[in-house]
Amino acid sequence: MHYPLPTVVRMPEATLPVAGRDYPGTFQQLTSWFHDEAACRSYLERMRWPNGFVCPFCGAVSGWRTKDDLWLCASCRKKTSVTSGTIFHHSRLSLTTWFAAIWLVTADKNGVSALALQRQLGLGSYETAWSLLHRLRRAMVRPGRERLSGLVEVDETYVGARESGVAGRLVHGKAIVLIAVELHEPKGLGRARLAIVPEASKLQIFDFVTRSVEQGATVRTDGWNLYKALPDSGFVHEPIPVSGSGELAHVVLPGVHRVASLLKRWIAGTLHSGISHEHLGYYLDEFTFRFNRRSSTRRGLLFYRLLDQAVHADPLTGPELVGGTRTHNIWW
Repeated sequence: MHYPLPTVVRMPEATLPVAGRDYPGTFQQLTSWFHDEAACRSYLERMRWPNGFVCPFCGAVSGWRTKDDLWLCASCRKKTSVTSGTIFHHSRLSLTTWFAAIWLVTADKNGVSALALQRQLGLGSYETAWSLLHRLRRAMVRPGRERLSGLVEVDETYVGARESGVAGRLVHGKAIVLIAVELHEPKGLGRARLAIVPEASKLQIFDFVTRSVEQGATVRTDGWNLYKALPDSGFVHEPIPVSGSGELAHVVLPGVHRVASLLKRWIAGTLHSGISHEHLGYYLDEFTFRFNRRSSTRRGLLFYRLLDQAVHADPLTGPELVGGTRTHNIWW
């Protein structure tokens, strides 16, 4: 016996859908709701077009389903599918496999590696699992997400193998990752933003802060001279000198160093340090997705969020996946 499919209404991030009504609350519900391709397509249709079909070509709101499970626009007469223009576009994998993969990716707070996903889903190759995961990572950043606010720590860390004989902020052989994280008073961390940059320059850092933090927020940094111009960009700057203060950086800037430590532990533990710099930005997206939802006890809600973002994410070609092409958190 199957659970009835829910009536999906796409909601803003702040509105919590209900388990068992808007999304499956357990793996048993997942397999019961989405037992075949038709059930998956029906769910995606209600998620993509909550108020009814909208033609992606002309914007008309009138159409009907054809016998081959496509949608025919009543205005421009063009056909489209519910997966067209999403990360599922032209995928050879079944939607039931995609749904199971999204559940596995979100069910474990640390995620899964491509090898583990290949084994659990019985995929034909490691490359297929790798491609699936990278497509999902492209959907983990929600367009138009809110900037950080309140008190925000900003600093940089380095990911990769350190080159011997090199010290200080300029570290060859390591990727430079900028981190911004909200600090709650009297204690605790809020949301975080991470980005890989080619160099720790004023241009790169100010671009990152402007994109990640609301103007008027208090930005706490170390005493590096580069940050002194932050007030000119509309931020309240709170420098904490480190050198000569007798305090270590992780003491005066505990938030970013906690995030950096968790990031490196996650890369080493879940991904077994097997990442390249060209794809690092997407791994940062996944880490951010997980970190900002770390307190969620409803894994089914994370499934719902990621699937919703996947339906509204742009499709990708093979070269874009392999080449690590990205635009939103690397500034070259």
